[in-house]
Amino acid sequence: MRTIYTLLLCILFTYSLSAQSMLTGTVVDDNSNDPLIGASVYIQSLSLGTITDVNGMFKLQGVKVGTHEVEVSYVGYQTMKVMVTVNGNNVDMGYLKLNSGGLGLDEVVVTGVIDFARDRKTPVAVSTIKASEIALKSGNQEFPEIMKLTPSVFTSKSGGGFGDSRMNLRGFDQSNTAFLINGQPINGMEDGKMYWSNWQGVLDVANAIQVQRGLGSSKLAISSVGGTINIVTKTIDSKKGGFVQTMLGNNGYQKQSAYYSTGLSSSGWAFSALLGNWSGNGYNDYMSGSGQTYFASVGYVPNASHSFNFLVTGAPQRHYQRDRYTIQTYLDKGANSQEDPLNPEPYTRFNNSWGSLDGEFYNTGGNYYHKPIMNLSWDWTIDNASSLSTVVYGSWGRGGSIGMRSYAWQGSNYYELDSVYAYNTSIADGVGHRKGGPTDIIRSSVNEHSWFGIVSNYGRKINENISFNIGFDGRRYHGEHYRRVVNFLGLKGWDDDTNNVQLGNDYVVTEAYSTDPWAATFHNTPRNQRIGYDNPENIRYMGGFGQLEYSNNNLSAFVQGAYSTQSNQRFDYFNYDADNISSEKVVNSGYNVKVGANYNINEQNNVFINAGKYSRQPFQDNMFLNFRNNVNPLLTNENITGIEVGYGYRAEKAAFNLNVYRTEWADRVLSGSLSADDGFYQYQGVTQLHMGVELDFNVKPADNFMVKGFASIGDWKYSGNATQTVYDADLNVVSDGDPLYLDGVKVGDAAQTTFGLGLRYDATERLSFDTDWNSYNNLYAGFLPTDSEFRTADNRGSVKLPSFNLIDLGATYKWKISDSNTLTFRMNINNLFDKTYIAESLTNKHAETGVATYDGLNVNNQVYFGFGRTWNFSTRLSF
Repeated sequence: MRTIYTLLLCILFTYSLSAQSMLTGTVVDDNSNDPLIGASVYIQSLSLGTITDVNGMFKLQGVKVGTHEVEVSYVGYQTMKVMVTVNGNNVDMGYLKLNSGGLGLDEVVVTGVIDFARDRKTPVAVSTIKASEIALKSGNQEFPEIMKLTPSVFTSKSGGGFGDSRMNLRGFDQSNTAFLINGQPINGMEDGKMYWSNWQGVLDVANAIQVQRGLGSSKLAISSVGGTINIVTKTIDSKKGGFVQTMLGNNGYQKQSAYYSTGLSSSGWAFSALLGNWSGNGYNDYMSGSGQTYFASVGYVPNASHSFNFLVTGAPQRHYQRDRYTIQTYLDKGANSQEDPLNPEPYTRFNNSWGSLDGEFYNTGGNYYHKPIMNLSWDWTIDNASSLSTVVYGSWGRGGSIGMRSYAWQGSNYYELDSVYAYNTSIADGVGHRKGGPTDIIRSSVNEHSWFGIVSNYGRKINENISFNIGFDGRRYHGEHYRRVVNFLGLKGWDDDTNNVQLGNDYVVTEAYSTDPWAATFHNTPRNQRIGYDNPENIRYMGGFGQLEYSNNNLSAFVQGAYSTQSNQRFDYFNYDADNISSEKVVNSGYNVKVGANYNINEQNNVFINAGKYSRQPFQDNMFLNFRNNVNPLLTNENITGIEVGYGYRAEKAAFNLNVYRTEWADRVLSGSLSADDGFYQYQGVTQLHMGVELDFNVKPADNFMVKGFASIGDWKYSGNATQTVYDADLNVVSDGDPLYLDGVKVGDAAQTTFGLGLRYDATERLSFDTDWNSYNNLYAGFLPTDSEFRTADNRGSVKLPSFNLIDLGATYKWKISDSNTLTFRMNINNLFDKTYIAESLTNKHAETGVATYDGLNVNNQVYFGFGRTWNFSTRLSF
């Protein structure tokens, strides 16, 4: 009898399993057909739910036989309820198109190794920019500028070359903001910096950009002091189709791009590719640029449990740059400087980093680079409760910056290259010497790297409410830094007169290398053709992370931790003989701990709190002294602590978020080299304290009218004073305890108070207009805390720059040629009223009696003016 009873139980259990099916489908925007990332798919009667991935696709497993109501929702869209009947087989619900009649703030979710925040779920301050907005507003702007209608984001075009833009988040620069592409860290391993010229094509392939301010939700031990920027690119595209686009813009800008996806075939394969080409003369004088973008993705979904994707992308480019100039220099070059010397207008486009060589224009400053990246991702749904996601990646950077070696023939308006050529060709043996007269060459400062890594994340749901994640993050990096000749300017060879221990002082280089980024990809420069310096480096990184999360209908909470170890080693082929090229290997560990909780008071209101601490290893650039293998013995980890509290409100026609934050960056690593006796200095006690309030909102007063905006009020300053200790080459203390009076000094380089307002009006079904207003206030000069201004207790602090307001305008017309073909025309005008403004000051010189000023600033300050009015017009055929 017991045997029969057991058999019946087995049969019933087997039947119950076989009677469970899987629902699949794709959630998209009803107008643009863009996939909605992180849409919720939920069956109330079964307490079953899931979320869509980066392509809007979902898989809901464990659905019992019967008829069920499936609820599909996404913030900013009307909720859809669909009845579906399950008879034991899997059901594909096809495309579910949500209408944007509802309204709320953007959201994205954790998918694979990509840590995206979910609205009313993940306790972080977040803003998301979707593919449709990126496509319309990016135009000929650069990546940081697409985020300027986001709280606490400040952007600047810096020197104004293509790809030279930068951004700050909550007052922290890019080396203190973590950037990831599909879960792959992309900040420089050596210094944490970002060079957007290497990522010119990222806006062409981005599906979404999420800005997580503060500690963020990433489980990796990364530099998210100011925040984390998650970039999700196109991968497995479930929809067949593509587009062809052409764009024209100010100053001869033009861009052509084409994209096509096969969609996901019945056999589980998907292919997509994008090609692009751009060029322009540049807004500033003699600062042209050009480049290409390529992207290819191969996806394979063999079954409901596995998904693979291989991606390769790159954006080889070459652009020209200029020097730093004082306000006085811009004024002297102004058109009315002679006619009206009391009210001169600055000529903000001035550039003298160029010359004429044999009747042809030649730029003497610029950048060229090609950084292809590849990654292979694998998402494995092990069962209903567990999954494993892994990405393996690699990148190869080749290129550098160009400039003159000696600057012996620098003129006030241009570089006298013809004079250099004439002098060089007069040298009897054709060999120029850096210390042997007014001879010169054009050189390249090369930065090359090979970077490989892996990130893997295992997640398991213990029960309906509790889940955990564990994983690891490994990186292997090799960099090469040296100089080589780009143009001999008539010479046959060049003696750099540099003290090269291995090759001697008088070795001659005879090879010149192209600055074409494609050619640079395959250059292999022998060490006997390198000048100035030659110092490779190795960085090895390994980290582990874990997260425990609790979630029910109203409450979600998490505790998260990561631990990492990093080794750094420097090699020097110039200053050491063959037996002593290697430095010691420096090993440091770091960690982070984060906790947070979100509580949904009701369907409209929620509150959240998060807090955490980072102990971050020093960057490679801070470890070695005087450009030698000497290890800085005083290095300590930098410590960052943060806390944040937020409130959110959601309704059909309005939504807003309010956040309050406090971030302390303590034990900053500040050291530098002294020219005399190879000594160095070290500062102790440098601490920054950033506090602020952020508000962002969306309001939809009518179906065809949308209002969004933000307000950010920050108080970013140095906390406490610091001291300086000076050491000689033998680590003997030369001076100790010299004070640095920083307490209360405002942090510079980003506007501390900003406001933004965006309006969109759909005049007809086809025609729409939009405008954005940004206001920047309490902007201070960028400076190092080591500035001599702060040697006295009664110093005047940091220089405050003038406030400014900018207005952008856009218009879109969509012509639906057929059910599958749409022609879209887009016009963008940035800085509509051609406002002249100073975006950043590189020096901290206060106004003085007897010294001329411009808009209240000492004219001896080196500054970057922002761009005046710019425009672009594009035509896109989608099919």
